Amino acid sequence: MTRILVTGAGGMLGRDLLAVLATRDDLQVTAATRGDLDVTDAGAVRAAVTGHQVVVNAAAWTDVDGAERDEAAATAVNGDAVAHLARACAEHGARLVHVSTDYVFAGDADTPYAEDAPTDPINAYGRSKLAGERAVVRFLPETGYLVRTAWLYGAHGRNFVTTMIGLAATREHLDVVDDQQGQPTWSYALAGQLVALVDAALAGRAPAGVYHGTCTGRTTWYGLARAAFAHAGLDPERIRPTTSDRFPRPAARPAYSVLGHDRWAEAGLSPLPDWRDALSDAFDSPSAPAPWKVA
Repeated sequence: MTRILVTGAGGMLGRDLLAVLATRDDLQVTAATRGDLDVTDAGAVRAAVTGHQVVVNAAAWTDVDGAERDEAAATAVNGDAVAHLARACAEHGARLVHVSTDYVFAGDADTPYAEDAPTDPINAYGRSKLAGERAVVRFLPETGYLVRTAWLYGAHGRNFVTTMIGLAATREHLDVVDDQQGQPTWSYALAGQLVALVDAALAGRAPAGVYHGTCTGRTTWYGLARAAFAHAGLDPERIRPTTSDRFPRPAARPAYSVLGHDRWAEAGLSPLPDWRDALSDAFDSPSAPAPWKVA
């Protein structure tokens, strides 16, 4: 019986991970929410990791603009805490699967970022996440797995899709930026991919290192909003395109967040599906939340 520790188990991705893992009777899962485990406490992390063969870290500071205001606090969670986990995993011989982000890149490319592309974050959030990546590579060169994701949405917690559907009840038209490209990714699909990676790692098929956990294809926030409206039975023409300069934010956003997925083949796994197919599955899922359903 393989024992798996899931940190950040109360978040959007963490809750989907628990749902996927609940279908398995060969895995013993320990769910650690923010209230259960302070990942910035090295001693608490060491104790939590003890006795587990795998740790999946879904704990993160995800407030991008908040990170710009308090980079030290963001780095404590996204960088220092990951180092605590990596050290503990190294000490106890456990594998670590750590979820990172496209924000480690500058976002100025015009072709998909490969897994080994040079990193160059343009904001504090990206720098904090890059610190976590470096800690995994430093302490777990043979048993550390970095899975970068982007544009994540799901049934649990705030995200772009639920926000757009919610705003439909109060606004006739929504202006959405059309000059940022990315890969919308359903958190439940990513959870399944992470568990598949764990299986491949335990079987000795998946080499350590970086994988890109985003859906394939690409669109803009405007394109995603229109697609979400269509799936919700709303008129996509209510979504109007605009540019990023209309919505100034404390933290700069990458203009291009399209990632390549070649590394999955080394683990014997297929990449995540096209973002349009995943979005359709999300809306068709029996567990789809009320904000996605429009009467």
